[in-house]
Amino acid sequence: MLLNEALKGAKDAGAKTEKVILNALKFSPCQECENIRDDKSCIIEDDMQAIYKKIKNADALILASPIFFGSLSAQMKMMIDRFQCAWKAKYILKKDIFKRKKVGMFISVAASDKKDFFDNAKSIIKNFFATVNSAYEKELFCMNVEKKGDILRKSHCLKKAYELGKGIVK
Repeated sequence: MLLNEALKGAKDAGAKTEKVILNALKFSPCQECENIRDDKSCIIEDDMQAIYKKIKNADALILASPIFFGSLSAQMKMMIDRFQCAWKAKYILKKDIFKRKKVGMFISVAASDKKDFFDNAKSIIKNFFATVNSAYEKELFCMNVEKKGDILRKSHCLKKAYELGKGIVK
């Protein structure tokens, strides 16, 4: 729901938006393959190939994940892990395959009231954004969100998501 509000804000500011639901994709976890393609992308043929292209061509990224056990959801972490080939290309082989600079935003909710529950997830997102040349510019963390729909009682979070989404458009 927060992601939808952020995308609505970005769209209202003139951006073309696309929402990708990781649960709807069929992709494998990273196998830390020794080989990568000549273009330095992952050799596993699955739905991640389309994600690589979308992220390469994006001007902005908004990632959203709930906090599970002090970290990202398994789906988000699995997607990020599949960018190991991009990390290797950029930092080991010195071949930056995500040349296009972009801005990034991270949205997360947690059932807890402890703000530090977001720290680990934020660290992973920052590393991912650095790998794909996305500056970590905005974040929204909403605490005490236990069940789906609980966010509807936090209108300030919904409003903030909209404003941040609007503000990510440059």
